[in-house]
Amino acid sequence: HSVVFGGFSAEALRDRVIDCGARVVITQDEGRRGGRPVALKTVVDEALAPAEVEVDKVLVFKRAKAETPWIEGRDVDWATACSAVSAEHTPQSFGAEHPLFILYTSGSTGRPKGLMHTSGGYLTYTTYTHRAVFDLREGDVYGCVADVGWITGHSYIVYGPLSNGTTTVMFESTPLYPDASRYWSLVERHKVNIFYTAPTAIRALAALGDEWVNNHDLSSLRVLGTVGEPINPEAWEWYYHVVGRGKCALVDTWWQTETGGISLSPLAGVTPTQPGAATLPLPGIQPILVNPEGHEIHGAGEGRLCLNMPWPGQARTVWGDHERFVKTYFNDFPGRYFTGDGCRRDVEGHHWITGRVDDVLNVAGHRMGTAEFEAALITDDVVAEAAVVGFPHPVKGQGVCAYLVLAQNESSHGALEESLLKRLQSVVRTRIGVHAKLDRVISIPGLPKTRSGKVMRRILRKVAEGETQALGDVSTLADSAVVEAIIKAATEG
Repeated sequence: HSVVFGGFSAEALRDRVIDCGARVVITQDEGRRGGRPVALKTVVDEALAPAEVEVDKVLVFKRAKAETPWIEGRDVDWATACSAVSAEHTPQSFGAEHPLFILYTSGSTGRPKGLMHTSGGYLTYTTYTHRAVFDLREGDVYGCVADVGWITGHSYIVYGPLSNGTTTVMFESTPLYPDASRYWSLVERHKVNIFYTAPTAIRALAALGDEWVNNHDLSSLRVLGTVGEPINPEAWEWYYHVVGRGKCALVDTWWQTETGGISLSPLAGVTPTQPGAATLPLPGIQPILVNPEGHEIHGAGEGRLCLNMPWPGQARTVWGDHERFVKTYFNDFPGRYFTGDGCRRDVEGHHWITGRVDDVLNVAGHRMGTAEFEAALITDDVVAEAAVVGFPHPVKGQGVCAYLVLAQNESSHGALEESLLKRLQSVVRTRIGVHAKLDRVISIPGLPKTRSGKVMRRILRKVAEGETQALGDVSTLADSAVVEAIIKAATEG
């Protein structure tokens, strides 16, 4: 199977259906998010409309009970299908390396990568890590409020907890609907013992004050977890003291779609913690830090985070493109798996993730390639060139900053007109999904390119971060004067 995030556009869904060769699509007539309907079946119909999409059936769960667009012969009603089969099922046995699922994740090119996990290794690893990291006990009620469409939902809503026989709370909508007490009301009502969420949500809730938390009985909580991005110490402290009342173990977990399960993390109640640190590797995980030349950094230091040996939950390939799998993860530092993340290791051996070092953004836990944004933006006739970088965002962790070179008839530099900005926001939402949003858009006269035509992104990244002095060596730029123009546009915008 391949689960697709419900906020994706029809185009993004179509790309995934075609890439994996799906024959059946399962959907529902309507989803709900923040009290608003999400027309899932309409998106599916649009995605499957082109002739090159060869899907046999669309299985539709009717939730809203409203009028649903229907294609006879292709669409099948969930309730009708279920009523025709037995409630008993004899499970089949598969080899350990039999494909279990494909999950698409953004890469540094515009085409998403379909990472494939296998039955034996992935299930073994998620079962083990769910039990060990969260100090799972008999009778626990466990709540992971991630989306099932991402790897966190696969590993720690579905496969890990259910294989451990855990009572699991699944969450729909947003933490702010109908108000900022939604999470804490859920914990109180269901007596949740283990609660797992993202730093983005924690920062958003902390900014709204403590009373939303203090109005609820959270005494059932024993373990708190974070996932999706590095957590800043201030958010860690708020989560620990306000939500956990200073009595809960807090595990800041680092892992990826590619790792299948948690790789660096404290073990609840066992590992000494520090606010913002992913601390130590789990048994079987061998992290090393290397410099850009691939030389290992021993002791305290900062560098690229690699994993030195394979582990059971490791993705096996990119579906249909093993060469891309090898090139993406094993070519930079031969013999080692390169995570794409930077990391600092302190004198105690604890690991502090410093963020992506490639062209993949981590926005509120959503991994999106800068190339995806750029490819969407240049479809608008007014945009001649686009370069997208990330910058620190107080709530989302990383924000999206787009530098645009507009067509000749658009000569203004700095901030865009409101109507054009709205149009471009609509373009990225349509092409990528509702989770894609430009946080900052700057019109510039030209991109900083080397004489060979490569965009020097570090300059754009530093300017987006507010750094206008220490930009490093610009001698290889074809036109160094463009840097001043970029700084001026960013400052005025």
